[in-house]
Parts: sequence; structure tokens; C-alpha cells
Amino acid sequence: MNAANPIGVFDSGVGGLSVLHEIRRALPGEDLLYVADSAHAPYGDKSQQFIEDRSVAITEFLVSRNAKAIVVACNTATGAAITTLRSRFSMPIIAMEPAVKPASENSKSGVIGVLATSRTLASDNFVKLFARYGADVEILGQACPGLVEQVEAGDLSGDKTRILLERYVLPLLERGADTLVLGCTHYPFLAPLIRQIAGPGVAVIDSAAAVARQLRRRLEVADLLANGARVGGESCWTSGAVDKALPLFAQLWKADVEVCALPTYAGGSE
Repeated sequence: MNAANPIGVFDSGVGGLSVLHEIRRALPGEDLLYVADSAHAPYGDKSQQFIEDRSVAITEFLVSRNAKAIVVACNTATGAAITTLRSRFSMPIIAMEPAVKPASENSKSGVIGVLATSRTLASDNFVKLFARYGADVEILGQACPGLVEQVEAGDLSGDKTRILLERYVLPLLERGADTLVLGCTHYPFLAPLIRQIAGPGVAVIDSAAAVARQLRRRLEVADLLANGARVGGESCWTSGAVDKALPLFAQLWKADVEVCALPTYAGGSE
């Protein structure tokens, strides 16, 4: 393993770009590889075995591209596959975890809402979080079917997206939530609209920056940080249609980025 090798990041789709933004901010000298498994999004309605198989296949692809660390930038994939990935691969593998801890520490009302996929909310990881931090606060889990699809379509503020968010957010506010945890990496792209709906008195938080910090710590411990003087680049792949991915990546990354077709051996449509 070489410090000059890239970092691999993957998600069920484009949501993990919200994590990639924070990794780029924290580690400007690193080369980043990103895979959006958009042909199979959303993961929230897939079986655990399917998600495990996709996570292993994508990680193997990233390893073939000499990734020195893997970031599973997907809460659903973390819940379904992180144990399998860590048992199969020896490099640092960084997982997502909904920001329940900081939310519970900072809530004044003692009620926090967690917006996530149904599979994330049912995962062992979330059950453990609930048990660990739910003694002093009330944790309200809210499954949000349809939101991933809206982000994958690039609809971050349209009427359908607003109606869905109001359906999921307003009942949490009615029950006293003063903090909303974004438990899916797609949802930070909806944060401006969520804040409009929730109002200024409600905190909206996610764990992307914490994941980037954890990645940096793991690389430091393993002596795998890239030379700080260099400027890193990004290489991106999608298992979906490249012509649809290009404008969506540009919209969410806020810059033009080259997107290639994921090879068929990794489950792509190339």
C-alpha cells in the first residue's frame, strides 16, 4: 500500500458525492475514486444479500484501481455490508453512521428526528445507536421512501420533493423534534429545502464531515496520507447511463466532472 494511491468511495447512487465534498475539503491532496451504483439505486428496498454482493463487487473494482482505503458513503450499505467488507479486505474501510450522538448532545427539546431509509432504520447499527443514545432523548426514526429517487433525478426543490419532505418532516416537528439527522447521504442535497420546511429553530445535521475526519485519522495512523503539497483529482464511474450521470454529477459537484461507465464485471452497463 502506497501513500500516493487513491481513496475509493462508493454509494448506491450520487448521494455519496455529499461525503466526497467533505473528503475533498479535508484532504485536498488525495486522489479520489467514486462509484455511483445508480443502476441499482435505491438500496433501501433491496435485500441484505443484494447490497452485500454489490458492495463487495464495487470494493473489488476500487481495489483493482489501487485504492488504499474505502469509504462506504452509504448508510444502507454500511448497515448491510460493513462487517462483510471488513472481513474480506485489509485496507482501512470507513463506514457511515447517522449523527445521532451529536444530535442527542445538542438537542434542547430532548427529541430528535432521524430521516433515513427503512433498511437503515432497521439495521443492527441503528438499533445499537438507539440503545446507546436513546436513554436521555427521544429518537424518532422516519423512513423516507422516494427521496433518493428525487435526488437521483436531480429534483432538489420541486413540488414533488417538497410534498415528500413535508410528509416526513412535519410530523417530527409536531412531536417536538428540534434536531433532524440526515441518515442517508442523498439527503444533504435536500438540506436547503428541509431547512425551509423546518424553520430556523431546527438544527439539520449529517455525518459527512465526521467521516472525512475519521478517514484522515485512519490514513495518518497507517502512514498513508498523500503529500500535502500536491493537488488531488477525482475519477468517477456510474453503473447507470453515463449521459444521464454527467449533468447530475455536474449539478451536485458544482463543477464538470468526467464520469465513466462502470465495467460489466463490477455490475455496470458498459
